[in-house]
Amino acid sequence: MDPSKQETNQNKASKTSAKKETQEFQFVVYNTMTQQKEVFKPKIPGKVCMYVCGVTAYDFSHLGHARAAVAFDVLYRYLQHLGYEVTYVRNFTDVDDKIIRRANETGEDPISLSDRYCKEYNVDMSDLQCLSPTHELRVSAHIEQIKDMITQIINKDFGYVVDGDVFFAVDKFPNYGKLSGQKLANNRAGERVAVDSRKHNPSDFALWKAAKPGEPSWDSPWGPGRPGWHIECSAMSAHYLTFKFDIHGGGLDLIFPHHENEIAQSCAACEESDVSYWMHNGHVTNNNEKMSKSLGNFFTIRQITERYHPLALRYFLINAHYRSPLNYSVVQLEGASEAIFYIYQTLQDCQDSLSQLREEIPNDGKPARTTPDAKECISKLRNEFQSKMSDDLSTSLILTGAFLEALKLVNNLLTMLKKKQQKQQRLLVIQSLIEVEKEARKVLDVLGLQPPCSYNEILLQLKEKALTRAGLVEDDVIRLINERVEVRRNKDFLKSDQMRADLQAKGIALMDVGTETIWRPCVPVQQEPEVVPLGDQKVPSSR
Repeated sequence: MDPSKQETNQNKASKTSAKKETQEFQFVVYNTMTQQKEVFKPKIPGKVCMYVCGVTAYDFSHLGHARAAVAFDVLYRYLQHLGYEVTYVRNFTDVDDKIIRRANETGEDPISLSDRYCKEYNVDMSDLQCLSPTHELRVSAHIEQIKDMITQIINKDFGYVVDGDVFFAVDKFPNYGKLSGQKLANNRAGERVAVDSRKHNPSDFALWKAAKPGEPSWDSPWGPGRPGWHIECSAMSAHYLTFKFDIHGGGLDLIFPHHENEIAQSCAACEESDVSYWMHNGHVTNNNEKMSKSLGNFFTIRQITERYHPLALRYFLINAHYRSPLNYSVVQLEGASEAIFYIYQTLQDCQDSLSQLREEIPNDGKPARTTPDAKECISKLRNEFQSKMSDDLSTSLILTGAFLEALKLVNNLLTMLKKKQQKQQRLLVIQSLIEVEKEARKVLDVLGLQPPCSYNEILLQLKEKALTRAGLVEDDVIRLINERVEVRRNKDFLKSDQMRADLQAKGIALMDVGTETIWRPCVPVQQEPEVVPLGDQKVPSSR
């Protein structure tokens, strides 16, 4: 065989092999139990069962809650993208000491107060485009399941009753600490672990709490009372997913004692209890300290979305790996807002252009032909998306690289369409534009960033948020643009530049497009202090 032909065939085989590899990435997740990444294999082929610990509903939810919700929403979406039938269960804790204390402060019924904040949480989740779980559970609606599990635990000698309270005997469970590596002594009092001399071991935790005056309670074999915190998730996950399911998720702070105690309870009730993968998202920090209600250093989701679009917040949250710490930063939120404005503006420009060109596209059923650049761009975007998402949901690496290159190509193709071209070349550009835009939308959809309305509507909403942060209304910006036009007409370009800089410092960017000036949101740019000479030195001006 001719050597050149042999080499050509080898190259073709190599490309075919590479193409197959891009379609066969194995999904790996970090398992807290084994402390390593593992290939994901569901217990039942084609089906995934996952349980995620939800919020204790006694106040508006904060940024840490948003991070957990978005992280597991991305997992939920990606599993569906991979073709799995997913049963996703998430709970609300609506019976708890914190809820009772807040209700006593406000004079409300604890269950009613919690119901109100459950609804507010779901408003926030809708704003963040988190899909509704298959089942969203409340403790107050599952008291019978909880009592049944406690009975199983007592019957197997892992629990004991004292004056109407029921405690779990951690000494009876030799594998206690296998998830966290913590010792019993670390099950500290004050972290929902009550100091109680009646316990056999200080680390024993409550399964059932005897009724107190003014608290919600239910009848039980041990007397009136209510569930302890940890038992709710064991009972509800077993009821909806059985004792054996694929994924249990939650925040890093739940590993110990909550998830450790869940494992002990579930295994005590059923020896065959088994969760394949324990997944935990990292903390959100404020000045490098964990953000939490108890520390009083938190921002509610609602406080943030009053000033930033919820999709900008979602972008901010997925722009770091879900397991890494995420430090709250106004600068990063501004950057996220600018980034999604660019994404949606590019896609809107693409839609505007294609809406005028649809008649030029033949409807002959043949596969779309694209330019070599578009073909390479699409292949690279698919490859990068699959490789990063399959590697423990590395979302932080997706919205840069090939995705940004795809948006740049869209803009380049739009520019090409403004030039005169032969019919076949023009058709090739149009079809390339359609295919690249389609691939970009697929990425946004899996990440939960595809808007529920038109790009135009989202762009207007983003501009409104930018005006709010700047302390302006659009009429103010239009007036300043008109004043600047007059200044430029008078050739006072120094003042014109200063006017632009003043607005940019407030997060409003002016762009001169031909004879027109338009504006868009931007990251506020701090102006350098003016300097004036003082002898041989330079000092900031006080003006």
